[in-house]
Amino acid sequence: MIEQISIRNFKSLTKVDLKLGRLNLFIGTNASGKSNFLDALRVLQGIGYGFTFNEILDGKPKSAASEVWEPIRGGSARAGFGGAGGGENILFEVVGRSVAKEKPWDWGYRISFVASEGHLREEYLKAGDTTIYSSTEADYCRTHPYFTVRYYRGQKGQPPQVNFEKNRPVLGQMARGGNDKWTKSHAEFAERVADELVNMQRIDPSPLYLRAYSQAHTIQRIGERGENFAALINTICADEKAKSAYLSWLKELRPAEVDDVGTLTGAVGEPMFMLKEGGREYPAPVLSDGTLRFAAITAAFFQPDMPGILTIEEVENGIHASRLRLLVEMLRSRAAAGQTQIIATTHSPIVLAWLKKEEYATTFFCKRDEATGEAHIRPLTEIPHFMETVQKQPISDLFAEGWLETAL
Repeated sequence: MIEQISIRNFKSLTKVDLKLGRLNLFIGTNASGKSNFLDALRVLQGIGYGFTFNEILDGKPKSAASEVWEPIRGGSARAGFGGAGGGENILFEVVGRSVAKEKPWDWGYRISFVASEGHLREEYLKAGDTTIYSSTEADYCRTHPYFTVRYYRGQKGQPPQVNFEKNRPVLGQMARGGNDKWTKSHAEFAERVADELVNMQRIDPSPLYLRAYSQAHTIQRIGERGENFAALINTICADEKAKSAYLSWLKELRPAEVDDVGTLTGAVGEPMFMLKEGGREYPAPVLSDGTLRFAAITAAFFQPDMPGILTIEEVENGIHASRLRLLVEMLRSRAAAGQTQIIATTHSPIVLAWLKKEEYATTFFCKRDEATGEAHIRPLTEIPHFMETVQKQPISDLFAEGWLETAL
């Protein structure tokens, strides 16, 4: 779980410092910075994979060792603030707390790079309060073929300097190990942090994919756009407890009584999503977009291979206003029940209407400065006079009527 994140000069996010919780909602108008924040998380995921900066920003074709990595929107040319050929020093700093074998462990990671050059400028890794390696802007040499960090071995004396490739993060290079310049335990710690960054899943289900037959029969994780949705349903239905819990959410969604959930089989055995109501089977092609999207988002919370971080863009899309309370309750309960951190964006004032007061601290309002192009992101609790005003007027009205726009 990411507890704190700082971002500098990435797209419109020139200065963002946030404390995150288990359930995090990002609200605001179009082009206010919400999607850029999700893109920032995806950059961190690419860093965890150990890709070069050019690969992270501009994409990577499928190889024997990895799947296709889609480019970040705008690529390296638009990665820095205001474009400028990506010339700005982009910086990410994260503080996390994770759990392994029921034991929590803390970590900290900071990285700075120039998109146009595809080169590191600064990086450090911490285990709790103990620094494993570090560098500063002062250490950077543009003409040097390598990137140099100070490696803290936990021994007395001056920490040795170690050279790494400068076109990719040190984190992944250390995680791969195979070098007598750093210890096995530090390589393993770097690998654990890299795995935390990698273990993110983005969900933006499209009815086009949800209505289709799945290529696989069973899977552990659904695709970003809902690929192999029916295969995930097969997996969930194979576990009686998971199926019962999943079906209970679907029964709350539909005005008619849902008897069962499952799949139908195509000509060569490929599965398609199906709901059964009143003894009749309703295959995915005849179900509404909202029903399919809610079913897919809910199914994502019953995946056998749950991610550490699950991001959902415009979570309310296609779902009827009368069912948005159910959506909020589902997000809240799944965030509280598991080890998955949820980060979602929304345009819906109705979603906000169902928030609890304690959730305002991890509900973030995004606003773009028309003059400078910078995006400002603040938790609702830090917006001047918000806590007093929301006691007099519903939060949904404050959002819909533009009060938050004028207050920030």
